[in-house]
Amino acid sequence: MYTKREVIEMYNILVCDDDKEIVEAIDIYLSQEGYHILKAYDGVEALNILEKEKVNLLILDVMMPKLDGIRATLKIRETNSVPIIILSAKSEDSDKILGLNIGADDYVTKPFNPLELVARVKSQLRRYTTLSSTPSGDAVYEAGGLVINDELKKVTVDGEEVKLTPIEYNILLLLMKNKGKVFSISQIYEEIWNEEAIGADNTVAVHIRHIREKIEINPKEPRYLKVVWGVGYKIEAGA
Repeated sequence: MYTKREVIEMYNILVCDDDKEIVEAIDIYLSQEGYHILKAYDGVEALNILEKEKVNLLILDVMMPKLDGIRATLKIRETNSVPIIILSAKSEDSDKILGLNIGADDYVTKPFNPLELVARVKSQLRRYTTLSSTPSGDAVYEAGGLVINDELKKVTVDGEEVKLTPIEYNILLLLMKNKGKVFSISQIYEEIWNEEAIGADNTVAVHIRHIREKIEINPKEPRYLKVVWGVGYKIEAGA
């Protein structure tokens, strides 16, 4: 169990929103949990801080001057897999899917319950910590040319390294550890997000599509990550 002092030393959270009152409110709630908060008020400022500081998680508003949250996320994902939670005043599924499509890990609609945001931050950091930690023993999982070395946190396809976000990595690892077993969308969501799967279909489907785009030669005819219609997804045991 970490003390708050230890957490402050471990986790830097960058909060980026052009509404300073929202930034200050998030700062208050997360600081009470022991996190160290970095602040930015537009996408350009956020990118500059990311270059100079170690950031463990980013909370990013969509509508901002200079560089909006969508374009900032796209830019960040070119080189960085830091967990990103998108904030948006839009609650439609299409907007949520857009956020996930561009590489965000989670999506929170304004006005939000601060305690829900804190819970989502903790959930993302748990996955980030799991991805960053080094397990004991040899942890290599293979399916044909697809290989996960869980000790190095490295994914390769036919010898070429593939860059995945923490959520994509954990979904693929779950399926690779259980080759041939079919997981429903609800099972995947509950295993990875550690919460009840309510309306999880789009969220999981977007991440599955991202994984396929990265590991498959032809994502429309996948060799590794197969869908079992009406049931769920699996890694083909004999791929």
